[in-house]
Amino acid sequence: MFRHLKIVPLAYESLGVRSMSTFVETPDVKVLLDAGVSLAPNRFGFSPHPLEYKAIMEARKRILKAAEKADVITVSHYHFDHHTPSYTDWCYNWTNAETARQIYEGKLVLAKSYKSKINFNQRRRGWMFLKTGGSHAKEIEIADGKTFKFGKTIIKFSKPVFHGSENTALGWVLMTLIKYGEEKMLFAPDIQGPMCKETLKLILEAKPKLLIVGGPPIYLADFRVKKEHVEAGIKNLEILAGEIPNIILEHHLLRDENWKSHVENVFEAAQKRNHKIFTAAEFAGKENMFLEAIRDKLYERYPPSREFEKWSKTPLKERKLIPPPL
Repeated sequence: MFRHLKIVPLAYESLGVRSMSTFVETPDVKVLLDAGVSLAPNRFGFSPHPLEYKAIMEARKRILKAAEKADVITVSHYHFDHHTPSYTDWCYNWTNAETARQIYEGKLVLAKSYKSKINFNQRRRGWMFLKTGGSHAKEIEIADGKTFKFGKTIIKFSKPVFHGSENTALGWVLMTLIKYGEEKMLFAPDIQGPMCKETLKLILEAKPKLLIVGGPPIYLADFRVKKEHVEAGIKNLEILAGEIPNIILEHHLLRDENWKSHVENVFEAAQKRNHKIFTAAEFAGKENMFLEAIRDKLYERYPPSREFEKWSKTPLKERKLIPPPL
């Protein structure tokens, strides 16, 4: 696909966790996009299964290893599946007090502003990041709408775009374009399709050869997200599939076991143009591992040990401080 851009998915829904963490290497610079990973606290009435904990443990190892190599680390927004907090939480983020330091220490961090185009929760998390994990960075640059050059490599950040539908309470995120010569990839996390027409326009104008995009949350349709917004995200995905040669389609969309049946038109649009759509696992040559989407079935098929069940019944405050017995 590319001669000079090397792209390695580190943590994604198709790899068993909530994340879009990706390592990108050019001849000039090594970039770690969104060094965060999480597990859903509750799906189908169940807390994370031991297999999900094994997946997040491996994903965190991959992120830490990539961070050692990286020159630049990005923060598209301040959700914990996209950046790493500085406290101990073995339940949902697989972190201790040192994890964020290990990731961000000595790095150039290009991050979403925590002062503008941001909701209250992310403003607070962004401020905390600056005071904690981000304080170990060599330098933190606000990236909103800015372009950075490393030799012949250009890293260009979009203006803040909606985390889903227009004026959503979830706030804003940054998309990241990495360009070397004529080779271009665009990282578009949590835009949920995109649902927003303005975001769709920005992606089409960028003309990437590879788009990494977070799809719409079909599992939340008519529950926490309006069904028409989900449908708009799918329709805009269909447009992108007809225009962009390669798409890694991930994140919220893949939290539903039957996700593919909801986006058949997207795959058809790609096929008509001989374009390709991958999950991150497929792009990396691995088998899909949609664990959250089948959490209820995991408990049925692979009952946890007595030790794990005992740990899972302890108070949350205690569980966060003690890793689960796997």
